[in-house]
Amino acid sequence: MALIKSISGIRGTIGGKVDENLTPLDVVKFTSAFGTWLQNNKNKKDITLVVGRDARISGSMVNSLVCATLQGLGIHVVDLGLSTTPTVEVMVPELHADGGIILTASHNPKQWNALKLLNEKGEFITGKDGAEVLALAESEDFDYAEVDSLGKYETRDDAFDIHIQKILDLPLVRAEAIKAKKFKVVVDAVNSTGGIAIPQLLEHFGCEVIKLYCEPNGNFPHNPEPLKEHLGDICELVKKEKADLGIVVDPDVDRLALVDENGELFGEEYTLVAVADYLLRHTKGAAVSNLSSSRALADVAEKLGCEYFASAVGEVNVVTLMKEKNAVIGGEGNGGIIYPELHYGRDSLVGVALFLTHLAKEGKTVSELRATYPSYFMGKKKIELTTDIDVDTLLTKVQNEYLNEKVSTVDGVKIDFENNWVHLRKSNTEPIIRIYTEAFSQQEADSLADEMILKIKSLI
Repeated sequence: MALIKSISGIRGTIGGKVDENLTPLDVVKFTSAFGTWLQNNKNKKDITLVVGRDARISGSMVNSLVCATLQGLGIHVVDLGLSTTPTVEVMVPELHADGGIILTASHNPKQWNALKLLNEKGEFITGKDGAEVLALAESEDFDYAEVDSLGKYETRDDAFDIHIQKILDLPLVRAEAIKAKKFKVVVDAVNSTGGIAIPQLLEHFGCEVIKLYCEPNGNFPHNPEPLKEHLGDICELVKKEKADLGIVVDPDVDRLALVDENGELFGEEYTLVAVADYLLRHTKGAAVSNLSSSRALADVAEKLGCEYFASAVGEVNVVTLMKEKNAVIGGEGNGGIIYPELHYGRDSLVGVALFLTHLAKEGKTVSELRATYPSYFMGKKKIELTTDIDVDTLLTKVQNEYLNEKVSTVDGVKIDFENNWVHLRKSNTEPIIRIYTEAFSQQEADSLADEMILKIKSLI
């Protein structure tokens, strides 16, 4: 069991001992720290926070602790109840709130929960801000409100409606084109809040929706990370129902995976590629993903006469670079779509709307659309080192071995060869170097990782 404190929030397993797991006392302490930090930052006590949660089993308990703690600080709470990460992100500026807290451990198993922290724009707080919140949590320098100054509490049940309407209002979302196709869609929402939001969106598009694991009870029927090895049920059901496609989301609905009409995975890296292909055809501008995402996005951007930029790994880093480059589209290769026309956060709902628009206007099946993109294969390995090895020095040695290649040191060391690439990142918690590769075949991607492991060992 574990408790992980980071600049982006606090994450841990429910139960156990204080400061070792995500216990009620840890929830109260970290909530107090974020609320106090916001009050100090705004230089006022009278602030408003939006709170929403996914459907995991511990969600109701954690939600009660968070909301009551914020009220105890004199903070007004708008509780969205069952929600999604992107919905909370949309609702913070919509309600002119001072920030937000999303209660979700994303794709982690059911014993996990987390507090993710948003600023007044509905975006994740910066690393600097997160460090200040952590310092406050350690000091426990909190000043709770007296009885006449307790925060107000209200609930909202219209957040999905507002979020979906904003998507429908986007100029490049063509609802009528989608309706004309009468798509038959299977949805696997791993028994979390996507089981509410995704079918609600699809009904606006006139789709026939077949629900699989859409009961928001937090009993995940399979590992909630939307990877191929966990998605056998929806692949079979798509074929059985002769559906046009399958849609898979993780518990907090910020990762989107797709299944084609043959029950084959579209590829989580290609969710962003397909959406970018559509958007960049209609709006010229830059595309951004992180250094460990597929080269296919850069290929599509280049083909359409647009620029591509790679950020350090992490959603905050992607968003920062998107703003710097005024990007039209961005995201991460795990199926995370960031469309700044709506908001700067990974959003499966807008991803679904844009993908279905693209699919409808192309007049292709999902498998035919996938075949229009270059096929790359990824490998992921790691090398474990002894604690006496200076990993940074070792990575510099690797970098110096490839001075004739295109090398990036924005986040670890990434080496772009002509037909493939390798990305080396050190772990912040263990003496490990993680090795990500991409090539034209799985064998080539895995072999490249093995070659890099041998190279690293030769430099130790």
